Amino acid sequence: MLYLDNAATTRSKPPGVYSAMMKYALLGGGNAGRGNNKLSLGGIKTIIDTQESAAKLFGMKNESNIIFTQNATYALNIAILGTLNRSDHIVITAMDHNSVLRPAVSHGNYSVASADKTGYVNPAEVRRRIKRNTRLVVCTHVSNVCGTIEDVAEMARAAHMNGALFLLDASQSAGSLTVNMEEIGADMIACPGHKGLMGPMGTGILCIRDPGKVKAVITGGTGSESENMRQPETMPDKFHCGTMNIPAIAGLREGIEFVLKEGAENIGKHEKMLSDIFRNNLHNMNGVIVYGRGDTGITAFNISGLDSAKAAEKLGKDIIVRAGYHCAPLAHKALGTENGGSVRVSFGYFNTVSDVRRITDAVYNIVLQNEML
Repeated sequence: MLYLDNAATTRSKPPGVYSAMMKYALLGGGNAGRGNNKLSLGGIKTIIDTQESAAKLFGMKNESNIIFTQNATYALNIAILGTLNRSDHIVITAMDHNSVLRPAVSHGNYSVASADKTGYVNPAEVRRRIKRNTRLVVCTHVSNVCGTIEDVAEMARAAHMNGALFLLDASQSAGSLTVNMEEIGADMIACPGHKGLMGPMGTGILCIRDPGKVKAVITGGTGSESENMRQPETMPDKFHCGTMNIPAIAGLREGIEFVLKEGAENIGKHEKMLSDIFRNNLHNMNGVIVYGRGDTGITAFNISGLDSAKAAEKLGKDIIVRAGYHCAPLAHKALGTENGGSVRVSFGYFNTVSDVRRITDAVYNIVLQNEML
């Protein structure tokens, strides 16, 4: 099998991820915060250790302000719905994922900053849509459709100049680019654990600069202040409701430590190198349209006369890519692929140049077949 869908989830994980999960499942098992026994305390220690690793990765000064969720979607929903009051306005962009679009639409008072045909959102477009009552500006760091990198630091400055907060969706950048809260000027950073951080599925992260500005949208048992019927404000208990997925969090820590050791920029350079070779190969094929600017390890393309789903099917069942709309309908309108979406090939750190050759040959064979019809 040739796996090239790393933008959806990384399939190959560092060995330490699997061993950490197995170790906790077999030797741990305590419910964090539910008692003073050594198993329960061990669960708390696993959370704290993972917070410390994540703090190093994201340049967070206070690791207690990092919470774990079941994915980036939950993290983004907490950040958006926990920040906005009924009269507040939110600015989103055309390149955002449905995990941002749908909460904004549900809130109702929103504006969309447009993107150009390469998937780039000019920060001036964001600035123009900020109003007096804008509370939050949100943007993806890297498009999950075409891999274009956005100028999120400039967007954060625009938000702050108008008294708004800036939320960074790092779903496609965490683990492949430097994502530093202070350098970007983000007030919140959300990302999944199972993509670039190479952790297990069912993990997500939300970094919050000032937890006092974010309401808890889910409340319940925290193991602390149990005598109080109100949700505690103590971090991370304010957002850690119910039993935490400690085996997965243990695995996530190992994934983050692997990224810290290898270097996110080095990982991203390798992925981009593979994507650059592939994009150049596609540009030399008749009837192949390539989208985006080639900023990262994500390549989106279409073959003339073929629906994206059909093209992906023709690649063969042993080549795993993604076709369709990738949960980002406005991005496809910007790219001109709203009628059928696109084929997405996303390289990971464990892919090789021989993998590029194989996917190139597969696409070329489809093009040849197309020309013969």
